[in-house]
Amino acid sequence: MATQKLYAGVKLRETRARMGLTQKAFADKLGVSLPYLNQMENNHRPLSAAVVLALAADFGMDVTELATGDAERIVSDMKEALADPVFADNVPPLADLRLAASNAPAFARAFLELHRAYRQSHERLASLDEALGRDDAGPRSSPWEEVRDFFHYCDNYIDAVDRAAERFAAPDGKLQDIVSRASMLLRDKGLRITIADAAEIRARDGGDLTISSRTAPPTQRFQILHQLALVTQNDLLEATLDLARFQSDTARAIAKIGLANYFAGAALMPYRAFHAAAQEVRHDLERLADRFGASIEQVAHRLSTLQRPGLKGIPFFFVRVDQAGTITKRHSATRLQFARFGGACPLWNVYRAFETPGRFIRQLAETPDGVRYLCLARDVSKPGGSFNAPVRRYAIALGCEVSHAKGLVYADDLDLTNARAYEPIGISCRICERPNCHQRSVPPLERKLKIDPDRRGLLPYDVS
Repeated sequence: MATQKLYAGVKLRETRARMGLTQKAFADKLGVSLPYLNQMENNHRPLSAAVVLALAADFGMDVTELATGDAERIVSDMKEALADPVFADNVPPLADLRLAASNAPAFARAFLELHRAYRQSHERLASLDEALGRDDAGPRSSPWEEVRDFFHYCDNYIDAVDRAAERFAAPDGKLQDIVSRASMLLRDKGLRITIADAAEIRARDGGDLTISSRTAPPTQRFQILHQLALVTQNDLLEATLDLARFQSDTARAIAKIGLANYFAGAALMPYRAFHAAAQEVRHDLERLADRFGASIEQVAHRLSTLQRPGLKGIPFFFVRVDQAGTITKRHSATRLQFARFGGACPLWNVYRAFETPGRFIRQLAETPDGVRYLCLARDVSKPGGSFNAPVRRYAIALGCEVSHAKGLVYADDLDLTNARAYEPIGISCRICERPNCHQRSVPPLERKLKIDPDRRGLLPYDVS
């Protein structure tokens, strides 16, 4: 099999800029000529084996980072944006998208931001009566989407916050009783913790912190650690928010809650201990939940964050959907990227999880690009704790490419070599290229349709 050439011009330029080196000095350290370095930095030539070894030896670079990054997810996001009918006659070829994502990622992100502003302006015009006369009627990014994209392009891994949580949970390398320590630290800060029969998950009133007794123990622990982050890690959270440069105070406030949640999850499941345990039990979610006192959803989400340089876990995707098919949480460290707008593919097993509550559903799936995945889905309904309280129903999915499937206990009795065992799935109908999908809800925007009134197949049209 031919070895795939490695183009990493952006990573090279970022490394050189971080070290404060000129191209000439950087080329000397790598042992290459100045023209050769220039060609590599502009992705005109691939990295040689000697350059990769020099980066690892002289600059301490995790060489696995050279083959990863934002390029694939940027290409996926641009492809979805260009499926908008406004680009119907001007869709660039896929090769151009990959070139832009690799050579000019900042420009590609600016394009995505512009398209998002256009969409929101279009939606505002659709409800013009409401928008007229308002001071904030101009096009702006949704704070929620802005925060979602912040975590998305950070690979859902925030190194400084993750390491701070690990230092708290295992100061000497051994796990501590973190909830007791957190409670003591909060008391030292003047906050008394009470577990009481309250409708809210938590509420601060003066010096009191009330945690609802109606919630599950993992949720109670998580909320105590969340509050600990807000009280004791405020400087770290604010510094991280300064670097993110959000466009509005609302986005910054939402992101701060997200960072506190991140600290809570990372403290409940400290990186090194959790990484080792995941490998030991072969990513058995129930055993990990029992060992760390966490919920199934918390464990699945944490597995998707194991992207620490030099100690990466299996690259997973993680998603949570509601019963209407709306994606409420999404992250992917794999080549599978979720639709930014609308729901996901109805052929995906995550939507069948609602039919079999309390059970894991496995699926071997193949996307239109030929990549195969092992997908795991389960419902995570959350009772309100009383007869009149609403039940929140969600389903979560966790998955990885089949090349990593042997590291999961869920793959043990599956025939990974049988091509017919893989179900065809897509990202969303409007950007899916499969011509004969029996579950297609809308035509693909990038393809022309053929209509024959005298012929009717699975669909009332043929996709050319």
